[in-house]
Amino acid sequence: MSTVLNQDFTGRSYPPSEVYVVSRAKIAEFATAVGADAPAYFDPEWARVHGYPDVLAPPTFPILLALPAAERILRDEELGLDYRRLVHRDQDFRYHRPIHAGDRLTTALTITDIRATSSNELCVLRARIADDAENDVCEVTMGFLVRT
Repeated sequence: MSTVLNQDFTGRSYPPSEVYVVSRAKIAEFATAVGADAPAYFDPEWARVHGYPDVLAPPTFPILLALPAAERILRDEELGLDYRRLVHRDQDFRYHRPIHAGDRLTTALTITDIRATSSNELCVLRARIADDAENDVCEVTMGFLVRT
C-alpha cells in the first residue's frame, strides 16, 4: 500500500501558539452553541461559591484552541495531506484542571502517529494546552483519517 502522508512527521512537535485569553463572552458563546446551559458556564457568582475563580468552560471548549493549532500542521505541504481526503475520526480530552474565564493558555502540538489502516492512513495529533506558568491544563488527542 502506498502512503500519502510523510512518515517522517511522526514525533514532530511544534512550538506553542500565541496566548489565548479565555473570556466569559467566549465561554458563554461556546456553551450556547453546544446547548450547555449549566450556571457554571454563565454565572460568576456560582463559580466563586463553588471554589472557582470565574465561570468554567464546557468540557469540549479546548477544541477552540486545538483545531487552529492542528490546522497549521495539516496545511504543511511537506506532510502531503490532501484536505479533500481528510475525515475527522475522533477526539479525546484529558483534563488536569478545569478551564475558566481569565485563563491565558497556549497550545503546543505533536504528531504522535501516522500509519496505514486498511485503505486509509491515520494521523494522530496531541495538543498540550498549558497556562502562563507552563502547567498542563488539558490534553486533546485528535485522530484524522486520510483516504488513500
